[in-house]
Amino acid sequence: MQTSPPKGHGATILVVDDDALIALNMVDVLIELGHTALGAFSGSQALALMQAEIDISALITDYAMPGMNGIELASAARRLRPGLPILLATGYDEVPDAAGHDFIQLKKPFHEAELSGCLAQVLAPTTEI
Repeated sequence: MQTSPPKGHGATILVVDDDALIALNMVDVLIELGHTALGAFSGSQALALMQAEIDISALITDYAMPGMNGIELASAARRLRPGLPILLATGYDEVPDAAGHDFIQLKKPFHEAELSGCLAQVLAPTTEI
């Protein structure tokens, strides 16, 4: 699944959730926010998109998915694309194995403003002094 707004707007965000309804809804919200959105329903689908050398600005992944959880996906994604900004969407208060990672946790359920704010944070250019 791939959906995008007019060229030249926003970032390209890869959304991964094993619940198709949630993934499609998040894709729609990202498009409304002016981004290009790619959707995947499993970690393996997401990694295939990343291996296809598609330009991806950030990854938003669910934590609890069968086969490959969000932490495992994020770690594999970082091996393919070091420094890739990652948002980990989860309903859990504490995520097992999240310690030591620099992923931003997005607590489910979240509102569009929270998603937008987190994306702005991870996509903001860093400045070195």
